[in-house]
Amino acid sequence: MDLGLRGRRALITGGSRGIGLATAEALAAEGAAVGLVARDPDGLAAAAQRLAPAGVPVATAAADVTNTPGLARAVEAIAAELGGLDLLVANAGGTIGTGNLTSAGPDEFTATFALNAGHAAELIRAGLPHLRAAGGGAIVIVSSITGMRPAPRTAYATAKAAEIQLAATAAEELAPDNIRVNAVSPGSILFPGGTWEKFERDNPDVFATFVATQFPHQRLGRLAEVADPIVYLLSDRASWITGANLVVAGAQRYPSARRFE
Repeated sequence: MDLGLRGRRALITGGSRGIGLATAEALAAEGAAVGLVARDPDGLAAAAQRLAPAGVPVATAAADVTNTPGLARAVEAIAAELGGLDLLVANAGGTIGTGNLTSAGPDEFTATFALNAGHAAELIRAGLPHLRAAGGGAIVIVSSITGMRPAPRTAYATAKAAEIQLAATAAEELAPDNIRVNAVSPGSILFPGGTWEKFERDNPDVFATFVATQFPHQRLGRLAEVADPIVYLLSDRASWITGANLVVAGAQRYPSARRFE
């Protein structure tokens, strides 16, 4: 299906691997130019090489998304290289430290919040002038089902819940600028080099029980199964969807294989 994204310009944080790179590949396949932001220059170079066969403009900028001035510089650099921006994907995220209140070190909770909801808000603020200059656009914040159901890790769950609320509230605030904002909440996604691959390797019995009891389809999700809905929400085919949280989890029950001790 042609989603009408040819010539659009998208910026993706956490774009060098995982869901971010899969989203970049899906956008490039639709003819969109893509800009990738991540911390590792080597990872960005490898991602750009992987996208090269699509024949679309690809820009990269190395930045720590929790460094607000650095993130703003990355947005400006990519916008300059692509000639503007129409689409934003706030995908970078994760947990700093253990993530639970009873075991976290000082400032780990606030650092986790900054990495997730904080960076998403600052990305929107930095990209807003470019979306306004383009006459509008679309934004997707990649949250998690952990933001909807209590589960370890506490800091991550709280930050992801904030991202869902950020999308809903920003959709109201930015509607006059013809900008749509949505959240996507994936369940557990298995891919090479990802956290669930490592968890399966380190805890095979726990992982097998997790899959058998929490997934009606008896498997974790795949990258493309998240990337494709993100790209749909960025397209004009989703022109009347804003302020929503799209759950992409295969009816997953409990969000985590971990338990509070």
